[in-house]
Amino acid sequence: MDSFYFIIVLALILLAISDLVVGVSNDAVNFLNSAFGSKVAQKKTILTVAAVGILLGALSSSGMMEIARKGIFNPALFSFADIMTIFLAVMITDILLLDLFNTFGLPTSTTVSIMFELLGAAFLVACIKIIRSEGDFSELGDYLNGANALIIILGIFLSVFIAFTIGFIVQFISRLLFSFKLARKRKTIAPLFGGIAITTIFYFLLIKGMKGGLILSEEVSDTILSNALPLISIIGLLIIGICYGLSYLFKIDILKLVVLFGTFSLAMAFAGNDLVNFIGVPIAGLQAYGIYKNAALPADELGMSVLGDQIQTSVWLLFAAGLIMIIALRFSKKAQSVTDTELNLARQSNGNERFKPNYIARVAVRGGIRIGGITQRFVGVKTQHKIQQKFTQNTTKEVDVADQPAFDLVRASVNLMVASILIAFATSFKLPLSTTYVSFMVAMGTSLADRAWTRDSAVYRVAGVIHVITGWLLTAVIAFTGAAVLALFIHFGGMVAITGLLILTVMLMIRSHVFHKKREEKYVHPLLVSYAKSSISEHDVLDETKYRISITLFKVSCTLNDLVRGLEKEDLRILKKAEADIRTNEQEYSALLKTFQGYLQRVKSAESGVLKFYLHALNDLERLLQISAKNAHVISSHIRNLHQPFQKDDLHILENLTTQMAAFLLEMSDQILTEIQLERIQINGRKHALRRILDDIETNHLLQLSAENKQSKNRQLFVTILLSYRETLFLLDQVQHLLDQLGDEAPAKVDSFQKKKSTKMN
Repeated sequence: MDSFYFIIVLALILLAISDLVVGVSNDAVNFLNSAFGSKVAQKKTILTVAAVGILLGALSSSGMMEIARKGIFNPALFSFADIMTIFLAVMITDILLLDLFNTFGLPTSTTVSIMFELLGAAFLVACIKIIRSEGDFSELGDYLNGANALIIILGIFLSVFIAFTIGFIVQFISRLLFSFKLARKRKTIAPLFGGIAITTIFYFLLIKGMKGGLILSEEVSDTILSNALPLISIIGLLIIGICYGLSYLFKIDILKLVVLFGTFSLAMAFAGNDLVNFIGVPIAGLQAYGIYKNAALPADELGMSVLGDQIQTSVWLLFAAGLIMIIALRFSKKAQSVTDTELNLARQSNGNERFKPNYIARVAVRGGIRIGGITQRFVGVKTQHKIQQKFTQNTTKEVDVADQPAFDLVRASVNLMVASILIAFATSFKLPLSTTYVSFMVAMGTSLADRAWTRDSAVYRVAGVIHVITGWLLTAVIAFTGAAVLALFIHFGGMVAITGLLILTVMLMIRSHVFHKKREEKYVHPLLVSYAKSSISEHDVLDETKYRISITLFKVSCTLNDLVRGLEKEDLRILKKAEADIRTNEQEYSALLKTFQGYLQRVKSAESGVLKFYLHALNDLERLLQISAKNAHVISSHIRNLHQPFQKDDLHILENLTTQMAAFLLEMSDQILTEIQLERIQINGRKHALRRILDDIETNHLLQLSAENKQSKNRQLFVTILLSYRETLFLLDQVQHLLDQLGDEAPAKVDSFQKKKSTKMN
């Protein structure tokens, strides 16, 4: 049995390393979003500052490790075998759950997941022990630390409302002090604000947050806390003086200093508070295994009451965990996806909204508007005007879209200051507060106070917040259920179940990595990337749009062939693939159409009609994709409903016609890029020939329908496809007319586009 449990301990260590990587991917947003969003420094600088904070935070997290051992359940009532079953089930569930959320770019709480996983696995094992001993389920309260778990869980969810409210209030006051005209306040208010912010963070983090850690002993912490007020007053005055000196003598932007210090402190608070979520369980398992090795009792008889005692965690284990987190922070792609979600919801500028509005979001926004209207009645007109001036942004400065921050340094400072204080305060009381909940809700509260949620964007942003919070609630349910189910498998399946679960975990991790990569590639639009400039020439717009037209015609050509091939073979797999491709293209074009307003503001001149061409061309192409989507739907429905297959003659006619249509689309795709007049004349001839063929087929088909005096489902489908081809030719006429109007005004970059098109085809 020793080898069996040694393998489990080894699996826990490997899972701990994997959980550190997955956990950092999820939680990096908590301490990086403000620095990245405000573009306070280069990425390498921000990551270096965060890395130092993570390492120091890891070394100060020893006091939090006991939560994994005795915070949720009573270890004295469980045997060593029970404890190892619980811990292994928790770690496997945690990795799979966090990786799932990271894959979709959604921030969730590692604290909530680990707490509910411990609760679920311990609950299941406790139930098994009660059933085997023929006991009463009222004994569950003895096995589980219900009161302690309830306090932890209530604290986690209560922090959502506290963080949002405090973030809103502090940001509103800060914006009244600074307004959006920061240049005027950098040497007057900024040093005072920065000094107070740094002093506050310093007190809560370095004094209260390190209490019980390895950096400050209990005696030193108690001595400092007993003289906290005079000590922090002296430190505060000193820091404020330094800030004024740096501002006046060295022209240093104090707000940037606040953001970098806040990033360091929040990374440190994160590691100090959340490291238990990643390695607390494996360390407890390692400590339990050490007790088992020195005992003379079997695994199922050895009690684990020792885990309830105070056990100091090795500094080298904490140091190693910190290094792994730093490496994961540097190389994780999924961390960027989660960061993008929060920045998208908190950004000051308008643009494409990631989330779709829902009923709850609409009701919430409508209620907020009404409350705002009522509040204005009690505020004087002059006061309203003064407040409005403070919140009016300066939009005269031209900034590249790629370099434009999501929000300014004032909001970034408030985000970091409020989140750091709340998390460090909770850590000092050994409460595993969710850094994700706190940092996310602070960011949402400050963005609302900063009026980043306008009437045009509020319903989308609120929908996004609801989407994320719903994910948090699902985290608790899935974590509890998943850990309980896996504990059941491990308990009864032994080594076979453990081996199978570990293999399944590896396979699912690899699959999610591949899926995430494909998903991110799908959201990268060439047009959006190439237009991320402050100034765009008309040639850029026309060239990129021609490329987009060419690629779309190629895609529609492929779809036509796939649809008819699926219809001929009655193969739903071919049709499903075609439908998926069409949906992806439609989503891309919807996003491109929404960017028109942004392009309009950045194009140097709109007098030549290039922007009109861009808008109309993209609209026509989107309609072209919609025609393909309609065809895919009716053909798939025809096959799913098991209607009569096409007659051979009709199928032969349809195949020939589709082949000619697909070939025509490909030729037109190439001609748009080359702009060779001879090819254009030939294409016009082909188009007129196709229209005559359509006329003949429609006439013959109508005559057959009249002679048969009946109408079958396949006849209806045949007519629908013919009409869609006619509408396709009509849209192509419009696109070609737009091109003819512009003539040679902006020649296409043939070689570049052919290369892009070749890459897309592959």
